[in-house]
Amino acid sequence: MQYKRYLAHIVICFILGSTALVCAQIEPGVYISDSNNIRHELKIDDDYMVYSEYQQSPPKFIRTLGGFSREEEAAGKRLVVLLEFNSDYEKDTLRMLSIPMEIDGKNLILDWKSKMTFTPLPIPKKLQDLHGAWLFATRGPDEGQERRGEENPRKTLKFLQDGRFQWIAYNTDTFEFFGTGGGSFSSEDGKYVENIEFFSRDDSRVGATLEFDYELKDGDWHHTGKNSKGEPLYEIWALRK
Repeated sequence: MQYKRYLAHIVICFILGSTALVCAQIEPGVYISDSNNIRHELKIDDDYMVYSEYQQSPPKFIRTLGGFSREEEAAGKRLVVLLEFNSDYEKDTLRMLSIPMEIDGKNLILDWKSKMTFTPLPIPKKLQDLHGAWLFATRGPDEGQERRGEENPRKTLKFLQDGRFQWIAYNTDTFEFFGTGGGSFSSEDGKYVENIEFFSRDDSRVGATLEFDYELKDGDWHHTGKNSKGEPLYEIWALRK
């Protein structure tokens, strides 16, 4: 994904012997840690991270947070995240994370309240058409109306990676959290399909499958169909740079 590079890539470096410096980079992807019916899902690509926690059965959304990330070595290997959103902000007021971490083979280990081992999901052989991070720009059709952009604090982000999707609505100034939902997706031949596995506004929506039409025009994603309430929609999303 192409983000503004004002934070460094996530890299872990260690000394091999007395002379060689070896850097092990966290591979972009979707990482899962399951424990006691709770799924911890971590999407990470370049310098951005989205974390979500939800109960699988019966379905219950717990929390989500995310933002721009980097690695620091000053006090041991740590994953530092400058948060853009935090669904628990009213409770914990967190705007930044600093988490002890290590890489064990392909697994990512985070010591976050308790030590968790995240295992990467298999990377699909074919990259989905809509793979990337998208910001809601405007309602369609595109007739020159004002677009919501990076400078606007009120954002809706869609993060699509390796067959997993999540949308998050939030305000970067006030840290208000408006909602999120996610699960698996497919995008091919103009058809975009979401299978909902968590939904903060209504847990009963879990298990639903939504099908939309999509078209890429001048780099924008034109998204049409019906929303989760069955109402018609036309949205235009812009790829986050």
